[in-house]
Amino acid sequence: MREIASRLPRSYEVFVYGRVKFRVGQIVWLAFSRDQTEIGFSFPKEFRQGLVESDPATYFLPGTSDMRFNWVCARPETLTADELRELVEEAWSTSAKVRRRRLRELAGARLLASCVLVVTKAARG
Repeated sequence: MREIASRLPRSYEVFVYGRVKFRVGQIVWLAFSRDQTEIGFSFPKEFRQGLVESDPATYFLPGTSDMRFNWVCARPETLTADELRELVEEAWSTSAKVRRRRLRELAGARLLASCVLVVTKAARG
C-alpha cells in the first residue's frame, strides 16, 4: 500500500507520533496504525455507514474524534491486493479533489480581491 500511495501525484509520506500517514498538501488521506494492522482513509461521510454495514469484518467507523472527518477505517489483511490498490487510489482521489477545490476557492478569492483593488484605485482616480 505504501508503494502505491507514494507514487500518486502530490502524495507524500509523513511520520506523526510514530504513525505513517500520507498527505496531499496538508490533507491526510491515508493513515496506518502503529502496528500497521489497521488503516484509516479518506471516504465520504454520507457513504461510510453503508460501507461498514456491507462488510463489518473489514471496515469500521473511526474513533469519536475522527467522525467529523471524511474518514473510515479498515483491516487490510482482509482485502485482496486489487481491493487495496482500488481503496488507496479512491482515497487519494477524494483528497486530491478537495485540495483542487480549495485551491480554486483561494484563487477565486484572490482574483476578487485584485478586482476590488483595481476598481478602488480607478475610483480614486
